[in-house]
Amino acid sequence: MLKSRHLTVFLLILSTITAFAAPQRKLSDLIFKQKCTHDSLDYVTLTSPHTVPMLLIDREDFQQLISTPERPYNLATSEFYAPAVFDTYELLDSIPMEVSDRGEFAKAYEWLDDYDASYNMLNRIRQNYIFNNPGRIKYNVATLPEPPKAYRAYVDPLTTNIVVEEINVPVAETPLDITADITYKKWLHEFNASLQFSQAYISPNWYQGGKNNLNMIGQLLYHVKLNQKFYPKILFETTVQYKLALNSAPDDSIHSINITDDIFQINSTFGLKAAKRWYYSANLMFKTQLFHSYPANSRNPKSAFLSPGELNIGLGMTYNFENQKKNFRFGASLSPLSWNLKTCINDDINPGSYGIEDGHKSMNKFGSSAELTWWWKIAYNIVYNSRLFAFSDYDRFQADWEHTVDFNINKYLSTRFYVHMRYDTQTPRSEESPSWHKFQLKEIFSFGFAYHFGV
Repeated sequence: MLKSRHLTVFLLILSTITAFAAPQRKLSDLIFKQKCTHDSLDYVTLTSPHTVPMLLIDREDFQQLISTPERPYNLATSEFYAPAVFDTYELLDSIPMEVSDRGEFAKAYEWLDDYDASYNMLNRIRQNYIFNNPGRIKYNVATLPEPPKAYRAYVDPLTTNIVVEEINVPVAETPLDITADITYKKWLHEFNASLQFSQAYISPNWYQGGKNNLNMIGQLLYHVKLNQKFYPKILFETTVQYKLALNSAPDDSIHSINITDDIFQINSTFGLKAAKRWYYSANLMFKTQLFHSYPANSRNPKSAFLSPGELNIGLGMTYNFENQKKNFRFGASLSPLSWNLKTCINDDINPGSYGIEDGHKSMNKFGSSAELTWWWKIAYNIVYNSRLFAFSDYDRFQADWEHTVDFNINKYLSTRFYVHMRYDTQTPRSEESPSWHKFQLKEIFSFGFAYHFGV
């Protein structure tokens, strides 16, 4: 329990806060009025009655909560004026609210305990004031028109007398420069890297059988955006990402490793503001893979670099939204005029698998495209990302819809659930699974290391 003496001093000091900013008036004049007498320049004596009418506490049982014994309290208030004058910057520690045990001499030290408690509280009020009202701090001791006199007392070792001498306070020739050094970030950068894996070992005599396997997924993502705080009428952002997924292939007699996911993708948007959240925009999307991918037990590649490759450029409108809590973002790009290019440059791959006519290595179409993206921070450690891209040349339609949910265990460990759905009207029917035709699906659940860096 707090000592009643300190609690009373604390409440008296707290009542001075509202009067602190009044210009050129002492707090003792504003607060204590008829209830205080000035002993000196350093102390104000307040005689405490049974009740404290200056404390506006609307509780009938307040008198039972604390006790206010009949005795004078010494409060250090003479140093408080407005505008405030500060002679240094301080980082103050917490206030000890309990009085130290002084034994049989406790009464003799009451005045010192009162002064220490009130002086500590006033120092923290001053600190709070300078933090919350930096524009009102016009002077320090060295820059006053006439610095106040300061004195130092010491004992002369030769005469054993107490000597009081004046301390010269130097006057600053130039005003104090406390201008903050602020660097404006015109470009906002974000970098994410993750490496996730799963592993299974099955002994040869396992009663259910099975194969040993090792799966690894690595992803790099870099996002740069023009800071719209400084360029509110311009929208420019670019995302570069690469994803590679590998797994062991115990049933493949030719390849020991199989590539299940290999995507290098660039998305870029440039826009000029048209309305509140709408922009006239140009969008670019490019994606391909970097390595060869082979079917099981075959040396003929199924896909390779720029086989397939896809480039889409669209002109239209872009909508951007972000809520006030900064935990949800939504973007929509609608491009009525779009140009789509598909390539298959590898001679060992059938271009017809990607809708390109035999004898050609590329195909370009004009049509319309749309891209929707949203980011939602569901909880402090759960983030959901989604992207939907669609293109149509009014004869063929294709769409990709990606979903990613990240569960961040700590700064470096995370679990990811990824689902990629694709619909393409020109996808040939699978020979191995004839029931799968225009709709395609990929799902990955992984656990591993993750790193995030943002500016």
